[in-house]
Amino acid sequence: MSDALTPSSQQPITFFDERFGLDRSMLERALGRVLGGAIDYADLYAEYRVNEALSLEEGIVKQASHAVSQGAGLRALSGDKTGYAYTDEISLDRLTLAARQAKAIAQPQGDAPDGALARRGHNGGHNLYALRQRPTEARLDGKLELLRKIDQIARAYDPRIVNVITSIASEDKLVVVASSDGWVAGDRRPMVRLNVTCIAEEKGQRQMGSYGGGGRLEFGWLLEEERFARFAREAARQAILNLSAKDAPAAAQQKPQPQTTQDAVRGKLDTAPPAGLLSAPPARGKQILRT
Repeated sequence: MSDALTPSSQQPITFFDERFGLDRSMLERALGRVLGGAIDYADLYAEYRVNEALSLEEGIVKQASHAVSQGAGLRALSGDKTGYAYTDEISLDRLTLAARQAKAIAQPQGDAPDGALARRGHNGGHNLYALRQRPTEARLDGKLELLRKIDQIARAYDPRIVNVITSIASEDKLVVVASSDGWVAGDRRPMVRLNVTCIAEEKGQRQMGSYGGGGRLEFGWLLEEERFARFAREAARQAILNLSAKDAPAAAQQKPQPQTTQDAVRGKLDTAPPAGLLSAPPARGKQILRT
């Protein structure tokens, strides 16, 4: 991958600064446009995302994509009112325009002078996903070779496997969040996932089995201990097992018996209220004998 499409291994705050000039000064100016007047709080969220997808079906590449998305949003709070504004161009002019729009939504009664941003410095935090190589930085030919191996392993599991569909998706997302309280924090979230689907056929019947896995890991995690081979065999095993599956038996239905006149009378007697329950209370000095 070229550096123009894939972020380097630097921290998110440094990446946004070098790529878009989104430094501390720009953050202060953008948030300062939101503050002032009746605005109680404001924050800014910026994101840069790289997505890749590769799929193989019947031994042929069916899909290969690489996409980049970016943007920033601002939020303004004034009492119980909230204003949002978004821009897909991360620049000072666009952020300033989005800041004015968010402020106008949260404070529609009129414009107010800009406010001041508190200073607290960067929140370095800790690196939750310290990877040597991001999944999107793995070579495309290596991913394609892996999918072809999975196709061969699944078909070799049983001759009844007639089709194999396998795909790998990877992502690298960088975010920066700045608040009017003065906090600035960044995060980087890599992701990789492998999916395998096998279709088995026998005597005109077709069944399917699927398996996969992934996480915020390196691409090499799929190769460790031949984890990809286990995924392929498990998907094939499920497809073959489903060929012997039987439909659940339907519950037996009992036809209602016709009701005779004697049963109808007995039913009315059983449900009738006790004698005297609805009658008037007895007069004083008289007794009622119930049977």
